Amino acid sequence: MAVNLRDLSYFEVVAELGHLGQAAERLGRTQPALTKSIQRLEAAFGAPLFERAGRGIRLTAVGEVLQARARVLRSASDEAMREVADFAQGNAGHVRIGSGPIAADRVLPALCQLLLQEAPRTTIDITVGPSMELRQRLAEGGIDLLIGLVPMPDAAFETHAIFDDAVVVATSPGHPVFALPEVTLAALLDYPWALPAASIPSRQWLEAVFQAQGLPAPHVQVSANSIPLLPALIARTGLLSFVSRRTLVQGSHGALREVPLAATTLIRTLGVTHRRGGYLSPAARRLVALLRSRGEALIAEADGFA
Repeated sequence: MAVNLRDLSYFEVVAELGHLGQAAERLGRTQPALTKSIQRLEAAFGAPLFERAGRGIRLTAVGEVLQARARVLRSASDEAMREVADFAQGNAGHVRIGSGPIAADRVLPALCQLLLQEAPRTTIDITVGPSMELRQRLAEGGIDLLIGLVPMPDAAFETHAIFDDAVVVATSPGHPVFALPEVTLAALLDYPWALPAASIPSRQWLEAVFQAQGLPAPHVQVSANSIPLLPALIARTGLLSFVSRRTLVQGSHGALREVPLAATTLIRTLGVTHRRGGYLSPAARRLVALLRSRGEALIAEADGFA
């Protein structure tokens, strides 16, 4: 069974839009040309991929399975082309990095500097976002490396730990919580909070801590999808928050103070992850080596401890 990759890319657009005419307009092709592409795929798989739905079309059960796999198939082809091109051109290649906010803020600037000093022809794409979302992109081949939270063991991924990080409750030094004779989970509920968005794993972990003790989740007065924003925000507003202990140093936002409580201290490991057996350009392989050998030192330098 032979499948044309161009037919597959056309199929993805038709599946996304659910309309041959709109797909033809986006792709700059004629409707008959797209119809022939779909027919070739249906002949290859021995089953219809679309069915009529009002004025448009929708995927059949077989079409849904193909849509889920099409991106992975195209990614494998793209990786093969990149590998051959890197070898043929003898260059350092291209690396696509997905990064969590902590690594993006503290590791990537110095890391890119080191990489470009060694291989000036390297090109780099950086996408910053939550590690959970980027993990899906990594699995689909949309990025080469994920620098962020170490995922649960998965045979599809290979991970190298870089450093451990603690996430703690913190606020401005003058907050009334520091006048309490004892800090408890229940006491923390008496104050408003500034927290990451509800989809961020660290916030989910914190809320689960309260819920496990039969307590409600903290009252969130400010919710932000930018974790690097939180230190400056709580310094100015006096709200409680949940941030990396590494941010509790003198900076442009001023000094912050940890609210010491073992129950609300999250220890997590950050590392670099790539697909097991996936193609890594020379630049990507060198970046992994730099992270493994110098990642912790780069973090220390960024925090002013080196």
